[in-house]
Amino acid sequence: MRLPLWFTSRFLWALAAIALLLACSPGAAIFIPIAIAIAAALLIATLADALLGPRAAQIVVSRVPPDHFALGVATTIAYAAENHASQAIRIGILETPARTLRFDADETASDVPARSRVTLERPVVPIARGADALGTLYVWHENRIGLLRRRVRIPAEEKIRVYPDLAAVERYGALHLRNRAIEAGLRRIKLRGIGTEFESLRDWSEGDAFRAVDWKATARRGKLMVAQHEVERSQNIMLLLDCGRLMTARIGDRRKLDYAVQAALSLATIAGLASDRVGLVAFARKIIAAQAPRSTRSSVAKLTEALYDVEPRFEEANYPRAFAYLRHHLHKRSMIVLLTDVIDPLSQAAVLAEVAPLARRHLLLCVFMNDAAVNAALAAEPQSVAQAARYNVAVALANERRTAKALLERTGALVIDVPAKELSTALIDQYLRAKRRGLL
Repeated sequence: MRLPLWFTSRFLWALAAIALLLACSPGAAIFIPIAIAIAAALLIATLADALLGPRAAQIVVSRVPPDHFALGVATTIAYAAENHASQAIRIGILETPARTLRFDADETASDVPARSRVTLERPVVPIARGADALGTLYVWHENRIGLLRRRVRIPAEEKIRVYPDLAAVERYGALHLRNRAIEAGLRRIKLRGIGTEFESLRDWSEGDAFRAVDWKATARRGKLMVAQHEVERSQNIMLLLDCGRLMTARIGDRRKLDYAVQAALSLATIAGLASDRVGLVAFARKIIAAQAPRSTRSSVAKLTEALYDVEPRFEEANYPRAFAYLRHHLHKRSMIVLLTDVIDPLSQAAVLAEVAPLARRHLLLCVFMNDAAVNAALAAEPQSVAQAARYNVAVALANERRTAKALLERTGALVIDVPAKELSTALIDQYLRAKRRGLL
């Protein structure tokens, strides 16, 4: 791309035709004048192409990046191409490779009429979270003759950010609408569950808990009545995010930490809409990021800024330090959401030593993600020695997960162990379930 001018495939095909005619000329002399005529025409056309232009100054190209990149969500990068010349051209644009983006095509090309402007779009898929930059644009353009390709390098360095995908929040769109109605003062809508503030009475129905029966109202009305209470608001949700070695493993095209960050921010968004305070402790060998529980509208944005570029580290997670940090800074009863993977027996011992005393004071939710490859290996009957060995490994991993889950549940903790792609929705479901049951 450093040469400002180069030959197109049309020119090379014409040159190949001339070479073929000359190669056939020893057996048929008639091919020699034909080859000479074609060569002369090619020379004249090439000179005309060079003189016709257009000049590089007459072509203006700029990038129009999207406002938001989300991990794994296909999007497009747009380019504005302006042709100020008096002739139509064909233009192509190549991007400098970026660490966080995968371009589905090497280049994007389009025809641009004379004295006009067109928009070109290139599909792109973010493949990694974090900060990155788009670099130089490499642009080529040809006129209608199409024998010479003019090349231009356009400096277009621009910083970008790839954020976690929060598509799981869309499943709970009704909560957004309810929250807006409350804020606007149009009507007062309550999230009903087991709380401390009386909200209303209703007739008893099958499935209602015995303790929910209001006996005074039942005696007055002569039928079973159930008291409803408001779910408490402004409670603490603490996200405890493991960024150590165990979270570096990949499930499909993403790392476990990518799924954990996505689930944590999805939960933070829903909890913020429910007026709960959300905090964060991200840790590996040391505390990487920490934020006290907040209920302001900017808290989710601050959590996103703190987590969007957090990378897993090839070091053992220091669970005692993380839990000690929580004990020192978290005094009110809270829901602590531990996003980790304790399949390693050594990690299990470290977590279990800290979980038991914490679960007695707080509502502890341990969140794991299982690998679909393990489930697939268990579902298929081995047909070879290699498959049998794979099956044995899958059985051992599944047993370790079941053991870890049983030991954690014995301490009083809640445990989520689902496929990585279902992690966000499963976590939000469990949060809303805990709110309805008044577990906090």
